[in-house]
Amino acid sequence: MKSQRLSIMILYVVSMFIVSMDGTIVNVILPTIATDFNVTVAETNGVNIAYLVSIAICLPAAGYLSNRFGVKRVLLIAITGFTLASFFCGSATSIQGLIAARILQGLAGGLITPVSLTLLFRTFPPGERQKLFRSLVLPIAFAPAIGPLAGGLFAEYLTWNWAFFINIPFGIAIVLLGICFVEEFEVFDSPFDVKGYILVAIGLPFLMVSLSELAAEGVTWKVVCFGVMGIILLRSFYRYEYVISNPLLEMRLYEDRLFRSLSFVAMCSMGALMGMLYLFPLMYQKTYSASALESSLITFTEALGLMAASRLLPITVKRFGMKVAIQGGLLGTIIVFISIIALGPSANPWILRFLMFCIGIFLGHTVVGSQVSAFNQVNQVDMGKATTLYNMLNRVGAAAGIAIVATILSVAAQYSDIMILTYQMALAGTVLFLVFALFSTLFVKSAQFMGKNA
Repeated sequence: MKSQRLSIMILYVVSMFIVSMDGTIVNVILPTIATDFNVTVAETNGVNIAYLVSIAICLPAAGYLSNRFGVKRVLLIAITGFTLASFFCGSATSIQGLIAARILQGLAGGLITPVSLTLLFRTFPPGERQKLFRSLVLPIAFAPAIGPLAGGLFAEYLTWNWAFFINIPFGIAIVLLGICFVEEFEVFDSPFDVKGYILVAIGLPFLMVSLSELAAEGVTWKVVCFGVMGIILLRSFYRYEYVISNPLLEMRLYEDRLFRSLSFVAMCSMGALMGMLYLFPLMYQKTYSASALESSLITFTEALGLMAASRLLPITVKRFGMKVAIQGGLLGTIIVFISIIALGPSANPWILRFLMFCIGIFLGHTVVGSQVSAFNQVNQVDMGKATTLYNMLNRVGAAAGIAIVATILSVAAQYSDIMILTYQMALAGTVLFLVFALFSTLFVKSAQFMGKNA
């Protein structure tokens, strides 16, 4: 039993790490890929869009698949697919081949995050999760920060292909670990909700593409049409899932105020973090003539702050309670974001590194605290569907964060010739995400954060 638990912890950490890092490592190497394939940087947008769309297609089915066929089985198949797709990505000889491989990678990656979380939560009860996440916090936000650094190093000293090849040894190792040391969990048989899946598997990609294209192109008719269609289909999906007896995703979970509020907090926190990690390196490079590697060395300290937060969280919770820890993390992040906006990229690099470190500490309290507490009231049968819902909102939040700051930047540039000012205005959009998240925590009682066994 002890070896099973340890194996599941390793499986979760490594699988989450490679998938999370893959989401940000590609952005830095796109110019190098464009040069290698003799295409424009704009033509490489499909590399990210294909990944986002394929994740959105596969993600909604994660809860059903893990319940029906077994959490271990589905996770190991997904990791195997992700590893093979990473090999195909690194071996691509054309932009079309790379995009096709990214589709396969996204289909597998869309399953890994919610299913690995389900595996973890079905192993460890609510009372053990706070202590657990002190050790397993690394992949939650460390990987998005280390991704650009790794990508910059590969682009500068090796080739872009290694940004994908790096996944292969990790993938092989954890698949073998899972086969040898992890036993399968109980399965729950239920009919597959075909109509619900069609609605969400079309609506969610429409929304994700709209947000991605909004960041790249601004407000166009295509962006508006895709966005409206996505919202209509997802609204129909929500209403349909709420009334049928065997839904694909259990929308009644949102009747739990704690789960609803903390899902929203996680979505907004991810939007703010990804917006900052997207925009700050761009501002630093454009206004300070820095390289991708130099800018990533600034943002990298956010990951170190997150590691520190994982050690500080139990002390903070013991002293002030989980609700205050989450709210204090949001308030502290707001103050740090405003400080970065006010100082701009011309500040001493070590001051900027310190502020990024503080982001990791404060936002780490919020992100880890939310993930630990959100599932306190969720039973074993609904755990797969709950983690899928939680991760769907995280994906939407990440895409929305990048899209909104990019749109503000584009609009601001039309009214101001001062480059620094346009970036500062765009970064202000990330603060709004945090304010909305803080507001949503006001309606949850402190006792609810402690779970059923409080």
